[in-house]
Amino acid sequence: MNQKPSAAFIGASWLALGAGMFGYIIGLWRATMQLNEKGFYFTVLMFGLFSVVSLQKSVRDRLEGLPVTDLYYGLAWFSTLLAITLLTIGLWNATLLPSEKGFYAFAFLLGLFGAVAVQKNTRDSQDARQDARRS
Repeated sequence: MNQKPSAAFIGASWLALGAGMFGYIIGLWRATMQLNEKGFYFTVLMFGLFSVVSLQKSVRDRLEGLPVTDLYYGLAWFSTLLAITLLTIGLWNATLLPSEKGFYAFAFLLGLFGAVAVQKNTRDSQDARQDARRS
């Protein structure tokens, strides 16, 4: 029997996703960097969000005995680590203040965490509804 996540955890997850993602995007919007740099950082954020959702789903599917190919599972891990690495390299070489670099790093990680938590809550809520229908 699957338990539905609490409303508080669902809200906190959406808040983490929103604060990380929108904080990062607003920071990019207001930044004085060139458009190609903004495009790079925006693409890394979108790539990272997709990667962690895909990774969370494939890890969960494997735990539940659903088929996930080793290739897809490996690609999900690789793409997640690649997104984090790309952001790290980009920030390391950026001509930003250390406080700005820290802001982008923490907003990025908060957004990734929020995406994983929202995906987990969505899956748990769906499983709980299916269990309730079966009962």
